Amino acid sequence: MIKRVFLIVLDSLGVGELPDAYKFHDEGSNTLRAIRTSKFFVGDNLKKLGMFNIDGVEGGIENPTGVYARLSEKSAGKDTTVGHWEIAGLVSENPLPTFPDGFPKEVIDEFEKQTGRKTLCNKPYSGTEVIKDFGKEHVDTGALIVYTSADSVFQIAANEAIVPVEKLYEICAEARRMLVGKYGVGRVIARPFVGDCAANFTRTPRRHDFSLVPPADTMLDVLQQAGKSTIGVGKIHDIFAGKGVSETIRTSGNTEGLKVTMELADRDFDGLAFVNLVDFDMLYGHRRDVAGYAAAAAEFNDWLPTFMDKMRPDDILMVTADHGCDPSYTKTTDHTREYVPFLIYGKNLRHGVDLGTRYCFG
Repeated sequence: MIKRVFLIVLDSLGVGELPDAYKFHDEGSNTLRAIRTSKFFVGDNLKKLGMFNIDGVEGGIENPTGVYARLSEKSAGKDTTVGHWEIAGLVSENPLPTFPDGFPKEVIDEFEKQTGRKTLCNKPYSGTEVIKDFGKEHVDTGALIVYTSADSVFQIAANEAIVPVEKLYEICAEARRMLVGKYGVGRVIARPFVGDCAANFTRTPRRHDFSLVPPADTMLDVLQQAGKSTIGVGKIHDIFAGKGVSETIRTSGNTEGLKVTMELADRDFDGLAFVNLVDFDMLYGHRRDVAGYAAAAAEFNDWLPTFMDKMRPDDILMVTADHGCDPSYTKTTDHTREYVPFLIYGKNLRHGVDLGTRYCFG
């Protein structure tokens, strides 16, 4: 009888453009293909599991140890929030609002009124470039850097020396309460940074996401109601606004997330460990860093055998993603609309089962 499930989301590791990618201006995107070109990519254990046997992926082997499939997103979007919600069984038929021209005046006016601070930028921007271009003015004036992207996000950047991190979190929580209805973005994101000039402004690991509450129950709620543990590792709590999450273990990135997951393999619990590895997306995908993304994939690849050896006979490992973020796709620095992989392994499961292409993440 299955007792523990480890569900690991390789945040943004897509495996090729979806048929409707053209609607999102993402034609030709393929995150996995891009990182396999790098000398830093190592995928021998992923290959054994069945990653390269997935529809549309080249280089598969006979009789991989896992069950494998390619998943097509049913939700209207390519965002972290809707991707994870769909993994958890909640399809978003309507896209979350985006603001390609920046936020309307009434939103900014209300935000400035609530916070007592002026704002800078208010347009789609790269997170690293926005602090280079507006960081000095922010430091000089105390005005908050507000920006968005192609995703449904309201991002607030502030220097930790000007706005302490806890204060920035309070400001983001206020924005979250304000941004509902037609302005109900998927996430309000705190983006703290440090430094004293454009040359050394650097984002810190103290990012924090404030998500919409899922509009209906997900598998997390169902498991919790059944008396099972639901352990969120990384930013899972933030993505689901805590709904259905019984325990939260925050991490600073992939390396710590993998360490925590390995430790959970030694722990007795009955339920789900839901793990998000954010560095693929945040540090490498959006920054279009093919080498960094490939090295992060190699780290996960090298971690797999030790974890799989630790698994108990009734454990299940699931590996998937929530969208793409092709680091070689230079038209934009945004997410890419892609299929995602789905790999399942258990010591008592059949090996080498091809589930083909499935038309939903859940």
